Amino acid sequence: MERSQKCLICTPLIAKTVNEMLFQLQLAKESGADVAELRVDHITDFNAESDLPLLLKDRPLPVIVTPRAKWECKADSNEGYEGNEEARQDLLRKAYELGADYIDVELKVAGEFVKKLKDSSIKSSTKIIVSNHNWELTPSQEEIDATIEQMWATGGDIVKYVTTAKDITDVARVFHFLSEAKGRPTIGLAMGPTGMISRLLSPKFGGYLTFGALSKGQESAPGQPTVQDLIEVYRVKSMDRETVVCGVVGKPVYHSKGPILHNRGFAELNLNYVYVPFLVDDFAHFMSVYSESDFRGFSVTIPYKEDALRLCGDKVEFVAKGIGAVNTVIREKDGELKGYNTDCEGALSAIEDGLRHSGLATNSESPLKDKLFVVIGAGGAGKALAYGAKERHARVAVANRNYERAKTLAESVGAEAIELEKLADFRPETGMILANSTSIGMEPEVTKSPISKDALSAYSLVFDAVYTPKETQLLKDAIEIGAVDVSGEEMFYRQAFAQFKYFTGVPAPERAMRDALSSPPVAHKGTLPTRTPPPRTFPVSAQCSIGMFNGRGLRVSQFVCAYPFKNGWSFSHSAHFGMLMERSQVPSGSFALRY
Repeated sequence: MERSQKCLICTPLIAKTVNEMLFQLQLAKESGADVAELRVDHITDFNAESDLPLLLKDRPLPVIVTPRAKWECKADSNEGYEGNEEARQDLLRKAYELGADYIDVELKVAGEFVKKLKDSSIKSSTKIIVSNHNWELTPSQEEIDATIEQMWATGGDIVKYVTTAKDITDVARVFHFLSEAKGRPTIGLAMGPTGMISRLLSPKFGGYLTFGALSKGQESAPGQPTVQDLIEVYRVKSMDRETVVCGVVGKPVYHSKGPILHNRGFAELNLNYVYVPFLVDDFAHFMSVYSESDFRGFSVTIPYKEDALRLCGDKVEFVAKGIGAVNTVIREKDGELKGYNTDCEGALSAIEDGLRHSGLATNSESPLKDKLFVVIGAGGAGKALAYGAKERHARVAVANRNYERAKTLAESVGAEAIELEKLADFRPETGMILANSTSIGMEPEVTKSPISKDALSAYSLVFDAVYTPKETQLLKDAIEIGAVDVSGEEMFYRQAFAQFKYFTGVPAPERAMRDALSSPPVAHKGTLPTRTPPPRTFPVSAQCSIGMFNGRGLRVSQFVCAYPFKNGWSFSHSAHFGMLMERSQVPSGSFALRY
């Protein structure tokens, strides 16, 4: 595999038994991974002499053999190879002799180990990855560069340098050493929640390989996405140095469906763009560090919409300026930042259409004219709702937990301020409109609502800006009392379509983007689908059956098979045998199971 090739996707396998790892190896192949890392330190009572040949024989894709040393693992993780160091290095040497595609050797022991291997009489095509993991932080650029040169000096074929990101700006140093690798195959990643982008954008900066878990819960390191997400959502296999980066900036941010939506739009129009989540602690610092022109478009969410307004200075379009909040930032060709607000039109047009379609519209100019429009929340989204409603000649009231913030917003748009605790008794008339702009009711706190169900009786329409889940507790309560409900998902779609055009200069493929959320990618997890399939016969490869045989005769207590179908779901089957299988009893060719 030459450095000129695309960045490889590697899935780490952390099974507890050889048989399970063989099964996972086949699933890794079916998932689209290019390489699998065999974390044999996770296997109980691993026997290098008998088990390594089983794992390496007829493997469906290239593998990295990694018996991670305990001293290289996180101190409190209780992970790592259980045997002594001599046995661990013997295991690596055995993998090298057997022709494993790669072996992973830690920097601490690599110098002497690699020299002995290359001075020995063993002839092998195995590539040696020299790795170093910093579980505490991301060092300075100078320290990183010095360590990487030390790693190359060991004589390894590939360098893998992994840090821990304390802040998303730490990842910029990882991107820097990847970009400066000068053609030498280098793997660079940052662990932790703020390090996620190092895994998603590694191909853009020349990374040799990035890691994706087989499924959620199978991660070998913090912040690891799934193989499915890397391929189907972020399209890393088509990413290159020219890829334009956009993303959602916020805290929290990983609940956002923006990556699914925008990346489907980019794929539909064959645009070399990617949209990623940016988990940010300091908005201005983040924007100053990621100032390259390729970092072009940003969807700004809680809590940075006002920060974005300040950062854009005079280059803010009039709606965003009137609202006092920016939810879209574009880096122009001259490097200047320009701010927009697409929340306002997205939310208000969705509410107006809700009134029209339910027969509650009484004014041809705007269904909101003369309506009493109550906004919960005084942040960026609340400002957009209050401003937009006032522009449509509604009478506006603002309720917020912090009454002073409610007063400030109310005064800025000519509205009434209400203490949130008194909102339940605020019923001056019937037929009012309620719009929640807070995060109350967002996953995982899905049973919460900003207002009691009893207090909703005076409202004819209820809108919730929260879109995960689509039907919040507030909307469930609204439906029960007979009010029209408008989901934040519709606002999300509409504001995102406008953002897409700002990002790319072309109209959003709206149907394809809507379809992205109505039919998201289905994971290949080797588990039963949520719907029960009809009985059918399907092939299971002989390799899968041989995978249940350990070479010494095996009492099979459970036999698990899976076969991914073209429509994206897979079957699993479990059968208990309790018999001793000899090699002669293992079927050859292919056979079928019916269930």
